[in-house]
Amino acid sequence: MNRIIAIDQSTSSTKALLFDEQCKVLARTNVDHKQYYPQTGWVEHDAEEIYQNMIEAIRQLVSGRADFRSADYSLCLTNQRETAVVWNKTTGKPIANAVVWQDTRGAELCQQLRADSKTVEMVMAKSGLLIDPNFSASGVKWLLDNVPGAREQATHGELLMGTIETWLIWKLTGGKVHATDTTNASRTMLFNIHTLDWDDDLLRLFDIPRSMMPQVLPCDAVYGETTCEGLFIEPIQIAGVLGDSHGALVGQMCFEPGSGKVTYGTGSSVMVNIGEEPKAAPEGLVTSVGFTAFGKTYYGYEGNIYSTGATLKWIADQLQLVGHPREMEALATSVSDNGGVYIVPAFSGLGAPWWQSNVKGAVFGLTFAATKAHFLRAALESIAYQIKDLVDVMARATGGSLKEIAADGGPTKNKFLMQFQADQLETPVVCTEVDDASALGAVIMNGFARGLWKGFDDVRPLRKVTEVYQPHVQCSTFNVQCYEGWRKAVGQLIK
Repeated sequence: MNRIIAIDQSTSSTKALLFDEQCKVLARTNVDHKQYYPQTGWVEHDAEEIYQNMIEAIRQLVSGRADFRSADYSLCLTNQRETAVVWNKTTGKPIANAVVWQDTRGAELCQQLRADSKTVEMVMAKSGLLIDPNFSASGVKWLLDNVPGAREQATHGELLMGTIETWLIWKLTGGKVHATDTTNASRTMLFNIHTLDWDDDLLRLFDIPRSMMPQVLPCDAVYGETTCEGLFIEPIQIAGVLGDSHGALVGQMCFEPGSGKVTYGTGSSVMVNIGEEPKAAPEGLVTSVGFTAFGKTYYGYEGNIYSTGATLKWIADQLQLVGHPREMEALATSVSDNGGVYIVPAFSGLGAPWWQSNVKGAVFGLTFAATKAHFLRAALESIAYQIKDLVDVMARATGGSLKEIAADGGPTKNKFLMQFQADQLETPVVCTEVDDASALGAVIMNGFARGLWKGFDDVRPLRKVTEVYQPHVQCSTFNVQCYEGWRKAVGQLIK
C-alpha cells in the first residue's frame, strides 16, 4: 500500500492530508499558526512555529492508523510561495520572522527600482515578474539590511534563504538538504525562467549572495529522506514539491496549453498553462514556471490577487458581522443586488493586473439604504470582479475566451459566489471533487517521482467534476452594469 502525506502549508495554517495511490483523501488535519503585524503593511510568520505545526499535523494524521507500520509512506509538499525565511545554517535558527508575501515593507525599494525602465525590462525579461514587494527578493534584502549582523553573516556564507518549503525540507532532513523546486524559485524575482537557475544580475540587483540560495530541482524529484522527528522508525522519502498555485494547476489536470484554473484561498491565483515556451506576459500579468515534470518545464501566465478569502475572514473575525464566512451566502442572497455598494479589498495593496502596492482598501456607495446583507454581498462580489479582471486579460493573450475555468479552494463551497463568477466571466466554472487541489498536485508529482504513474494520461481519470456553473446569459446586462460599477470604484483609488 502506498500512502502519501501531503503537506499544504498555507498563509493561515498547515494542513496534512493522507492520500492513497488512487488520490483518495483518507484523513486530514489542520493546525493554524499566528499572524504577526508589527507595523502597518508588515505581515510576518514564525517559521519555527510553522515547522512544529507541520510535525504536529503529521503526528495527528498517522497516530493510531492500522496501516502506519505496514504501508509504504512518503511525503510531498505544497506551500504559500513568496514568503521568505532567512536562517543561520550553523545554529539552524531564523534571523527574524519570515516576511510574508502580503508584506509591503519592500514597496519603497521596488518603487525606486521601477523608476529605471531598463531595470524593469531586465527583471521582467529574466524572471518573468514585475518588480513588486509581493515577491521574495525585496523582503530578503530588507532582512539582510536591517537585522543586526545579518549582512556580515551573509557575506561570510553563514546564512541560507528559502521560501517555506525550502525551510521545511531543510528542517525535515536535519540540515542535509537545502533545495527548492522550479515553481517556488520562479516566484522569488531572483530566478531566471529561461536558464532555470539563479540569475547573477538579479542577485546583484538585490545584493543577495549566491551562497544563500538553495539548489533548484524539478517538481517531480526526490528531495531527501526524513523520520519526521522520529514519528517514523525508518526514514521516508520527500518527493514532489511545488508552490500552492502550481499544485492546483497540476491537481486540476491543466496539462495542455490554454487550460486554466482559479485557486480561491487567502488570496487568489489565476493561472493558465501556456506550454513549454516562457512567453512574455501581457501587461498586468507575469510569467512563471507552471510545473516541471518528466524532464520538461511548462510555463504559465499568472495573476495574483492579494485579498479574496482574507476579505471574508476579515469580515468574520475583525468586523464580526458573521460568525463564520460560510454564513455569508444566506445573507448575500437575501437581497437582489449589492445596493450600489462596492468593496475594494486592497488591504495589502492591489495585485494583478493593477500592481498598486500603496493603495488601501475602500468601500464605495454607502447610503442609509445599505444593509449588512448588501455589504456582505459586495464582499463576495469583489472576489468575482478581481478574478474577471485577470481572466479577461488572459483570454485576450491566449487568443480568445477560455473554454472553462477549473476552481478550487474553500470559497468554491459558496454557490452564490461560483454562479456569480460564471456569470461575470461568461464562462463555465468547473468545481472538482478534491477541495485541496494544491495538495493533490503535490501528490501527483510525488507519484511521478516515485514511478507510481508514468505520464499525465495515467492521472487524468482521477479528476472528478462535482459541479459545473453555467453562465446565465439572460443576466448579461445586469452583470455588465455590476462590473462597470466595480471598475469605477477601482478607478477612484488608482488614478
